[in-house]
Amino acid sequence: MTLTTRIASLLAVVLIALSPLAQAANEPLKGVAPNFTLPTFGKKQLSLSDFKGEVVMVNFWASWCGPCREEMPLIENLHKKYSKLGFTVLGVNVDANPKDAAKMLKEIPVSFPIGFDARNKVSELYKVDSMPSTVMVDRKGNMRFLHRGYKPGYEADYEKQIRALIREQ
Repeated sequence: MTLTTRIASLLAVVLIALSPLAQAANEPLKGVAPNFTLPTFGKKQLSLSDFKGEVVMVNFWASWCGPCREEMPLIENLHKKYSKLGFTVLGVNVDANPKDAAKMLKEIPVSFPIGFDARNKVSELYKVDSMPSTVMVDRKGNMRFLHRGYKPGYEADYEKQIRALIREQ
C-alpha cells in the first residue's frame, strides 16, 4: 500500500468517525419540537400541534429502508401498548412517491397516523440524516431524544424513554 493510499484510507476513517451517522444512536436533545403539517391518505392533514399534551414519537421512515421495515411492527406494538396513557406515534414517510409507502403499509399495517413528506421539508426541519430516525417529544412539546438508524434492541430504549416521559407531568 502506498503512502497516498494509506493517507486516503486514514482520512476516510476520520471523516466517517466525525460524520453525523457515526454519532450515538440514542442522543439527548433539547429545544422545542418544530411543528409541522403533512398530508395523510385521503384529504386529511397531520400536525404535531394536534398532539400537544401527549408524549409523541416522531418516526421518519422510507419504504426502501430495510431497518425501517424491521422496526415498523415494533413501533406499532409500542403505540398500541401505551396509547391509552397519552402516547402516540406519528410516522413521517419520506418517499418521493406516497404510493411506495402505501404498498409497504399494506404489507406492514399500522394504526398510528402517517404523514407524507415527499419534498423532505419536515425531514430538513428536523435535520434527519439517516433512516430511520426517531425523535421523542415530551408532553410540553420539547424534543428529548434522537435515535438514528435501527438495530434489534433499540425498542427497549424506546420503551424506557416512553415510560419515563409518560410519568413526567
